Amino acid sequence: MSEAEIFPQSADSFSSRHVISHEGRSLYVEETNDGSYQLLQLMSTNPQDFLDEKYTPGKILPY
Repeated sequence: MSEAEIFPQSADSFSSRHVISHEGRSLYVEETNDGSYQLLQLMSTNPQDFLDEKYTPGKILPY
């Protein structure tokens, strides 16, 4: 995570970012204008999760 994510300039700039559970995995996502979620970061301790293309940063999740 970048310094700007840890110490945001304002709370409003991060109001659209959330940690959600999707298919049993914790994901850090950003809500887009159409209500879907864009994956920013997979938070997992299982190395196999990072090899799954469904969890590539930038993917739009059907949620």
